Amino acid sequence: MDSTDMAYDVFSRQCPSRSTLEHVTGRWGALTLGALHDGTFRFNELRRRVDGVSEKMLSQTLHALERDGLVHRDAQPTNPPRVDYRLTPLGHEIAERLLTLIRFVEARQDEVLTAQERYDEARGAL
Repeated sequence: MDSTDMAYDVFSRQCPSRSTLEHVTGRWGALTLGALHDGTFRFNELRRRVDGVSEKMLSQTLHALERDGLVHRDAQPTNPPRVDYRLTPLGHEIAERLLTLIRFVEARQDEVLTAQERYDEARGAL
């Protein structure tokens, strides 16, 4: 079956949308897309913005997002080479949705921390 004939279903293990969802919603993918929403970044600028990501993980994340058509890599033939990363229109659209979720989670974090404390206290009492 040609992929254009297929109805995508992320809940099916064979659906190609599953890997894209992993790239977008994984820790480093979501943070990278969110950071790139602010504009164009060079690799080290992006690494500083996404605090805690290793060089290797950021490189792998950018490659996956570029392959998925979400990030554009612009390598300029200068000495030393200059490489800039920015969102594609599709990447921008996805980042907008991710940022809505990120902002929601940040706004409700006090409730999450309270729930975690209650959970930990209840488990510690057993």
